[in-house]
Amino acid sequence: MSAPSRPPAIDVHAHVAVPSADALLEGPGLDQQRRVDAASLGRESLQLNLRQIAEIGPKLVDLDLRLTAMDAARVDVQAVSASPVPHLWTDRELATRYTAASNEAVAAFCAQQPDRLLPIATVSLQHPDLAVGQLEAAVRDHGVRGVQISTSAGPGRELDDPSVAEFWAAAEELGTAVLVHPWGCTLGERLDAYYLFNTVGNPTETALALSRIVFSGLLERHPGLRIWSAHGGGYLASYVVRADHAWAARADARSTQQRPSDLLRRTWVDSLVYTPEQLRHLVTVMGPTQVTLGSDYPFDMGVEDPVDRLEAAGFDAVTTDAIRGGNAARLLELDA
Repeated sequence: MSAPSRPPAIDVHAHVAVPSADALLEGPGLDQQRRVDAASLGRESLQLNLRQIAEIGPKLVDLDLRLTAMDAARVDVQAVSASPVPHLWTDRELATRYTAASNEAVAAFCAQQPDRLLPIATVSLQHPDLAVGQLEAAVRDHGVRGVQISTSAGPGRELDDPSVAEFWAAAEELGTAVLVHPWGCTLGERLDAYYLFNTVGNPTETALALSRIVFSGLLERHPGLRIWSAHGGGYLASYVVRADHAWAARADARSTQQRPSDLLRRTWVDSLVYTPEQLRHLVTVMGPTQVTLGSDYPFDMGVEDPVDRLEAAGFDAVTTDAIRGGNAARLLELDA
């Protein structure tokens, strides 16, 4: 009797550049966004980022380079989302054009190798009514299994804002996974050295976004909603016990029937936490069914060997196979 086959290794966190869509953003709005980001990054990090983008640019657009890297990493399938480019400042007309162009470009790129690349959509969440239509179109026209959003729904609007309710309802109804991916942090110039913009900013933003989702009762109102977050869920998974304590001790934090940690375990996160010790802790907090592979291809804060790092954590075979691909297949509702 032959041994049962292992599930394919599925990397839920990988990016592709969409120059045709990004070109639509050029203008005063993007210039202002760049000034904000530059102040938060600081001069040294900004200059290094510009050099890095020039170096990794081919990896963001070249299919053969991507497939070679996937083979070397023992990754069978990538869920591919557009490289995070802040566009929550766009007005309705520009947001409509940008999102359509981005989703079409990502889908076309993945269609070159459909057995290995899965397109992830983008929506303009700052215009919630547009976002619903954009999500429906992406599912209908491009067969996307997920949609990437930022850690807020636009200036002054968090992900638990009532105006976003229709989007969450649509994602649940369509069965589309929602992938939360940060860009920098609203702490601004306090992070302008040592690449704190990313190392502190990204996990802080994700922890805040997930906390708003958890405490708002969103997951209780929409039990079928599937939410995934990058970088191991940021800081929340490392200290969710503090949220549990507030929930138990304070009336203003007792906003849900279930504890924050229980609700957090109804979301998914990726495995991009770098060390075996941290990955074991993440699985202890989230549960072995809620962690997926994540490489952040091809950026320098990602890893080239997500499967190797998973195996180095020393989990049992069932847990390893789940994180390797089984959990992602459930998250994205893929056929076996």
